[in-house]
Amino acid sequence: MNDMRLSFEAEMTGLEPDDWMSRLEEVTDDLGYFEPLGKDHCAAFLDAGTNLFVTFESVEHIQKFNQDAEPRGFHYAKHEGWSHLAIISKSESWFRDPAIYRYFDRLIDDGFFEDFDNVLFHGAHGGGYAAAAYSVAAPGCTVLALRPQATLDPRIAGWDTRYISERRKNFTYRYGYAPDMIDAANHAFIAFDPLQRFDAIHAAMFTRVNMTPLRCTGLGNRPDVALDAMGVHHDLIVSAMNKTLTEGEFLKAMSARRDHIPYLRTLYAHMIKTDHPVMAANVCAYVLRKGEDAFFAKKLQELENAGHAPSTPLKYSAA
Repeated sequence: MNDMRLSFEAEMTGLEPDDWMSRLEEVTDDLGYFEPLGKDHCAAFLDAGTNLFVTFESVEHIQKFNQDAEPRGFHYAKHEGWSHLAIISKSESWFRDPAIYRYFDRLIDDGFFEDFDNVLFHGAHGGGYAAAAYSVAAPGCTVLALRPQATLDPRIAGWDTRYISERRKNFTYRYGYAPDMIDAANHAFIAFDPLQRFDAIHAAMFTRVNMTPLRCTGLGNRPDVALDAMGVHHDLIVSAMNKTLTEGEFLKAMSARRDHIPYLRTLYAHMIKTDHPVMAANVCAYVLRKGEDAFFAKKLQELENAGHAPSTPLKYSAA
């Protein structure tokens, strides 16, 4: 097989948003193409191999969380040889823009997605919604959507009080109701934290037989960031692209939570909230057996002072 990995240095760290967008245009013009989509979005394409990674991200999120401040797919173009289509928003937008509808209509008319052996749509939060919603353009694709909203149409999701201003966007027109749009996908994986009530309700609205729910219990409202920190996000993406991802593989990957301090803090807080102080003490003791941690040491002392010792006492070193 020919090595289709692209060799380039994007150099996108430390740039102002407008400069970052200009740099994105320079890189993708050389290796594919760049196309503005209205005033708030753009499409950036890297032409490489016959696997296509389609992502939906905002400039703010990319600059804050992504390695080297690059669109997530740049890594896969350079290291896996995948072609990459990035749909970028200047701010969190849920990608509801007629210019994007028209762009995907044109890709369908041109048979763009038919040129690839495997197509993976991926995104988180508003990008997760968009990954599911626009996946209908590529029948047979795979969707890996992290914490997606089904819709923000107030007639359907009026119970979600988090995004009041976004309800003015049109979620009833083209590519609108995400749970319906995954019909043509080979499979869709919907990842969410069931402890996040609104996220769990949105996930429950994805009911198609080609959907697998992935429960990220304790990872909170940024599962993408948590999965990156746990070192498992990459492997999940590769498996999804290769159509080998299973719920069992995902659950195995989630065992990395045991060493992820933000998760362990969430677990401790949940034990306290649900009135399980001994289990909270067990969490503290688990962390402290692995090494020093001021937060958990303080919380364990407070619990022990209140008479809630861990099930297996923590052995303290002599001074």
